[in-house]
Amino acid sequence: MAKNGSSGWLKWLMILILLAAVVGGAIWYLGGGGDSAPQYQTTVVARGDVIQAVTASGQLAPVLNVTVGSQISGRISKLYADFNSAVRSNQVIAELDPSTYKANVQRAEADLSSTRASLELAQIETRRSSQLFSNNLVSGSDHDTANANLHQMEATMQIKQAALDSAKVDLDRCTIFSPVDGIVISRNVDVGQTVAASMSAPVLFQIANDLTKMQIDANVSEADIGTVEEGYPVNFTVDAFPGRTFTGKVKQIRNSPTTVQNVVTYDCVIEVSNPDLKLRPGMTANASLVTAQRSGVLKIPNAALRFRPPEPSTNKTFVAKMLAKIGIGGGETKTAVTNAAPAAKAGDTNKVQVAANAATPLTGNEPPEELQRRTGEMRARGEEIPEEIRAKLREYYQSGVLQPPNRGGGGGGARGAGGARGGGGSGVRGSQPSARTIYMLATNAPSGEPTPQAVRVRTGISDGTYTEITDGLKESDIIIIGVKLQQATVAAPPGGASPFG
Repeated sequence: MAKNGSSGWLKWLMILILLAAVVGGAIWYLGGGGDSAPQYQTTVVARGDVIQAVTASGQLAPVLNVTVGSQISGRISKLYADFNSAVRSNQVIAELDPSTYKANVQRAEADLSSTRASLELAQIETRRSSQLFSNNLVSGSDHDTANANLHQMEATMQIKQAALDSAKVDLDRCTIFSPVDGIVISRNVDVGQTVAASMSAPVLFQIANDLTKMQIDANVSEADIGTVEEGYPVNFTVDAFPGRTFTGKVKQIRNSPTTVQNVVTYDCVIEVSNPDLKLRPGMTANASLVTAQRSGVLKIPNAALRFRPPEPSTNKTFVAKMLAKIGIGGGETKTAVTNAAPAAKAGDTNKVQVAANAATPLTGNEPPEELQRRTGEMRARGEEIPEEIRAKLREYYQSGVLQPPNRGGGGGGARGAGGARGGGGSGVRGSQPSARTIYMLATNAPSGEPTPQAVRVRTGISDGTYTEITDGLKESDIIIIGVKLQQATVAAPPGGASPFG
């Protein structure tokens, strides 16, 4: 009997331990599995410099790059300049074999001498014919023939003289001179090589006039060219010196467009000073054309402009969680996001009093123009638009009843703050401040827990990572840039500088 009582007691003890383990696991899984308080990631509003720039790339080139060619064909007999040779204007840099052209000069001189002798004979015959004609000893026809022969020989004399001059010019062209002062950056021939000048002159040398003054031909897209003007400062880097930033300024904006794969760009000429000759022709420059600059202004990370708080849950009871986990009931009930103003409770009653200026929630049956206007206001306030309303707008746009809005400069549109792509990109105009919504961390909430508090601010220029704040915040304010829940991250902190900034 004692043995049976002991085994029964052990059996019930094992059952109780098993039930305790099951209940503890359920409490851990259902109670602490995902409804812990969010951890907000914050930053402090501080002052700093914001530089708004348009990015472009191009190649470095000398301001004056002269191509030296040959007007005649021949074999290169001598070279007096090589790569990186410093040359002066009218300095001999190459010679072609002159043998053929010397022979041509001698032949032209002989032809000219023969023609000169014939001209002297024609002059003598003309004088004799004139005397005989005056004494009526020759006919007028013979006299006219003698004069015509004289004129013909004079013309032949001019032709032979021109041929001699042409032969001498070709002989002089066997010597190649430098047209400018500069440095030889390219030599395309060697001694003994034959060059043939037919329809185009063969290139022998390329001479850069002055490598201390260079230029960048940067390709700026049509979306950003409106913000660039002549005289704007430019910062650029080259791969050869990754830790060094060079400077220049916009010299010229050329009106000739270039279209590559339906992308229209314009050539923006950037003037660059190169006194230490570190920059070399052909280097690829990644340029930032500074279109606006602010010093000592309030600035916030662009992540704060993108942050939106998670939707709160209104059903946090243990029983409801357990029922939702096993598939009974509707799960957690989340607050619906509408464009209506939040309701306020009347004092000492449980009745809900709607704000006097609250707008009626959208139903999709509003007139098209009113629906478009009110959804635009909701976007400006940072509110989420219900999916059925977005579907209704798409239907209006596709049918042509409404035209899609141009969001090029509005906050929350395709260009973000101040017209920047994605909340502050390189194409910011900066002259049109926009109103945006950010969230501060309020610690005086009735629940005692830190909660997000929406704040309307006015933004200025942006460099792609930080945005200027012109109104709505003060220094040392704490703003939210992200929130991390237990299972998933709702909004991540800024991940470094934008590649377009």
